[in-house]
Amino acid sequence: MNNRSFSILSFTGKMKVLHLSWMAFFITFLVWFNFAPLLEMVKTSLGLNKEQITTLLILNVALTIPARVLIGMFTDKYGPRIVYTLLLVICSIPCFMFALADSFLQAAIARFLLGFIGAGFVIGIRLVSEWFPHNELGTAEGIYGGWGNFGSAAAAFSLPTVALWFGGEDGWRYAIGLTGIICLLFSVVFYRNVSDTPKGSTYFKPKHLSGIEVTSVSDFFLLLLMKVPMYAALALLAWKLSPNGVNVLSSNLVYSVYIGLVLLYLYEVKQLWKINKTVFEHDVAPIHQYKFKQVAILNVLYFATFGSELAVVSMLPLFFLDTFSLSPVVAGMVASAYAFMNLMSRPGGGWISDKFGRKPTLLILTAGLAAGYFLMGQIGSEWPVWLAVVAAMACSFFVQAGEGAVFATVPLIKRRMTGQIAGMTGAYGNVGAVVYLTVLSFVSYQTFFFVIAGTAVLGFLVLLVMEEPKGQIAEVNDDGSVTLIDVSS
Repeated sequence: MNNRSFSILSFTGKMKVLHLSWMAFFITFLVWFNFAPLLEMVKTSLGLNKEQITTLLILNVALTIPARVLIGMFTDKYGPRIVYTLLLVICSIPCFMFALADSFLQAAIARFLLGFIGAGFVIGIRLVSEWFPHNELGTAEGIYGGWGNFGSAAAAFSLPTVALWFGGEDGWRYAIGLTGIICLLFSVVFYRNVSDTPKGSTYFKPKHLSGIEVTSVSDFFLLLLMKVPMYAALALLAWKLSPNGVNVLSSNLVYSVYIGLVLLYLYEVKQLWKINKTVFEHDVAPIHQYKFKQVAILNVLYFATFGSELAVVSMLPLFFLDTFSLSPVVAGMVASAYAFMNLMSRPGGGWISDKFGRKPTLLILTAGLAAGYFLMGQIGSEWPVWLAVVAAMACSFFVQAGEGAVFATVPLIKRRMTGQIAGMTGAYGNVGAVVYLTVLSFVSYQTFFFVIAGTAVLGFLVLLVMEEPKGQIAEVNDDGSVTLIDVSS
């Protein structure tokens, strides 16, 4: 492990890897969220209706749930350097496709495929964990997540200006295309300047690529249970495209999707059985055991934190516009205060975890998250706008610091499976967004915030049975020797 001092202004060694990692993540979010700021321009240029625009927004996130799981597996197997590079290269293609689209169908295919780039986040989690010791890991992962996540805000602020600078009806095409070029160029920079581990360190790989390993019978059944919500979220997305939603897909096609998801789940159960059936035959040696309940708890917490962030960022401008009768421009600027907190909140959550422990930090931040959303549920037109903004920013701190604390813990569970664990946890964030936005379509803004607060309370309760990562985790080298990796002091 590279133990040179942690200096944010340095661009050598582990700090160089950290900076290049958050830049790669930043670019993936810049590309992933390059549509929303240019929505009106795209709508006019392609002659789309409101229903078609809604469909494009849904398609933009549909593929991210399975993509995060797959990318996590590939990262553990082939290493972050190759996987991040290929992701940037491959996803620049649908980005260019969207920039060149001249029909709704072409735009829809491009946005669906671009959902894959939302999985980039998972890769850096494994890469950063290889370069930083446990006592700096939370801070490093927080910087990676917080600064990279700001790519979505950067898209909102910069791309409309770029489109206007190019001018004309096709200005949006140049702005979108430019993000694809940035994606492609940075893939070269990343590949030439990053290595998977510090010199002399071993990159531990999972025994199986097709699924997560568990080390007890009860964990096997818990894993099967935790897979269900991811398939349910995809079914929910299909329902939103059905005649009961935006009416893009026929009922027969949607039923076919449902059947396909059930068959896919059963196939995954079969694969997980092949990987883990030995736990039914004999006990795993204590040195190699880990508790999958730790992963399940982190999944629930990321559902409540990142899931709510994605949902709230999507609806907050409209909330301020409707509640306080603001103009769309002012409402958007006021709502952006929520996203801006990412720059410091997520690194702050990771830093607090490093200093005061993973479980205590998560308990405090989750309680704050619940209180924050309960407070936002009280906001009404009688409130001063400035006070509503302060409430949103305070809530945002706990949400994003909670995200940082979650991923300060993920790499400490089982090193060789960090990508797979991060992929599943990251996918739960998208599952949360789908669920929360679906709830919003049926209830008032106030009830929406109360529902999120309720899930945060659930997260707090399951946290009570979480165990603080302690001691060391064991990984086996190719020659059979065992390496012990510190996860606490």
